[in-house]
Amino acid sequence: MTLTPFFEAPPVIQLHIVAALAALTLGPVALLRRSRDRLHRLAGRIWVAAMAVTALSSFFIYTIRVVGPFSPIHVLSVVTLAGLWEGLRHIRAGRMADHRRTMLSLYVFGMGIPGLFTLLPGRIMSAILFPATPWAGFWFVCGALALAGFLWGVWRPDHLRLLLRRA
Repeated sequence: MTLTPFFEAPPVIQLHIVAALAALTLGPVALLRRSRDRLHRLAGRIWVAAMAVTALSSFFIYTIRVVGPFSPIHVLSVVTLAGLWEGLRHIRAGRMADHRRTMLSLYVFGMGIPGLFTLLPGRIMSAILFPATPWAGFWFVCGALALAGFLWGVWRPDHLRLLLRRA
């Protein structure tokens, strides 16, 4: 691992990386704490801010250009900002289940999918984390995400309840 690519990156990319890493680490704290818990609310507020900074800063990163200066990842940034707004509307209206579902989806799809693509060879995060073996790092993360998705599908609480009822 080397931080040289991070320090050589433009400031907007550095901001983007720091905000994304903050959102990545705070997401589980906010998602796994009891709702209305003080730590849940604090982590959630910081997580929303970090996600917003990550999405907004992406509009100033033009390393992949498909339509003018924009790429398909910018569509995800718009969806993320809309999802953050929707999640905040749900909690203000007292719709806890909708809030939780929206925020969990944002964490998984707003962090997981773009996070996977940042590990493609030639990208800064790939150069930071896997400087010697970029493809090995990408495929390792693909495998880890596939395993996590499989385990989540098998061991979700609603599946466990069904298994316990049958026993």
